[in-house]
Amino acid sequence: MIGFGLRVRRVAPLDYDRLANLTYYGANIHRHLDWYSPLEWMDAPNYWVREEGGQITAALACPDDPPQVAWIRFFGYHPVVSAAEAWSSLWDVARREMGEANQPMMVAAIVVKPWFQNLLSSSGFDLRERIVMLELKYEHARLFSIPAGIRIRPMETDDMPTVAGVDLKAFGPFWHNTERVLNKARLQCASATVAEDDSGIIGYQLSMKNSLGAHLARLAVIPAAQGRGAGAALVSHLIRSFGVGQLSVLSVNTQADNTASLALYKKLGFLRTGEQFPVFVHPIGG
Repeated sequence: MIGFGLRVRRVAPLDYDRLANLTYYGANIHRHLDWYSPLEWMDAPNYWVREEGGQITAALACPDDPPQVAWIRFFGYHPVVSAAEAWSSLWDVARREMGEANQPMMVAAIVVKPWFQNLLSSSGFDLRERIVMLELKYEHARLFSIPAGIRIRPMETDDMPTVAGVDLKAFGPFWHNTERVLNKARLQCASATVAEDDSGIIGYQLSMKNSLGAHLARLAVIPAAQGRGAGAALVSHLIRSFGVGQLSVLSVNTQADNTASLALYKKLGFLRTGEQFPVFVHPIGG
C-alpha cells in the first residue's frame, strides 16, 4: 500500500538527474548482467519510480526486451525506505499495469545479491534455473583450428540483424538478446567475431576485457550447425587474438542445465568456479 505523500508512477525524462543520484550513490541496487546502465532504459516501457517529497526513493525497470520477457534490469532504493517497502510499492503497481495489457509475459531476474532473492521469493517468484560461472587459464587452454568450410571474421554493423536471428535460434525466446541489445554489446566489446559458411553466418562471439583478462559475454551457434566445431573455433580464435600477454583468465557463464555449452567449455579447458546465480521468474497476464 502506498502511504500518504507517496506515489508510484511511470518514469519521466525530468527524473534523469534524481535517478542518476539514486543509481550512483545507492548501495541497495540490483542491476541486470547486461550492457545498459539503468538510465539508458528510461525510454523503454515498464519503468516506475517511487516518489516522496520530490525525492525518488526507489525505482524499478523491467522492459519487455525481448518481447514477452521482462527482465528486471534495475531495482534500487534509498536508505530512507526499507527494501520490503520499496519493492512492494513498486512491484504492486508494475504487476497490475503489466497485467492490464492482457499480454502473456514472464518477469525474470538473475539474482546476484541475497537480499533481492528474498524480496522475489516473498512476492511469488519461482526459481527457474541457475547460472554457473566458469574460468579458463591461458596455460590450460586447449585450442582448435577452424574447420574446413567455415570462416571467422570481425562482426560488422550490417551483420546485426542476422546475428540477432542466430541468437534467437541458438538460445530461444527466453534468453534471446535482441538486435538493439547485441549492437550495444558489440560497441562495448574488445572482440566481436562471426563464423560463417557458404550459407551465411552460423555463429558469433562477443567478449569484453577486464582487470583479470577477458569475459566471453556471448557465444552462439545455430542448432543446424552445432557439432561442426564452429563454437570451439570461435573461442580458440578469440584466445589466439588476445594472446598470453593480454589474456591470463577467460571467464564465461551459462545455464547449469545447458549440457551442450558445458561440454564445449570443458573441451576447451574451462573449469567451474563454484559461483552461481539463481534465475527467478513470475508469469503475468495471458
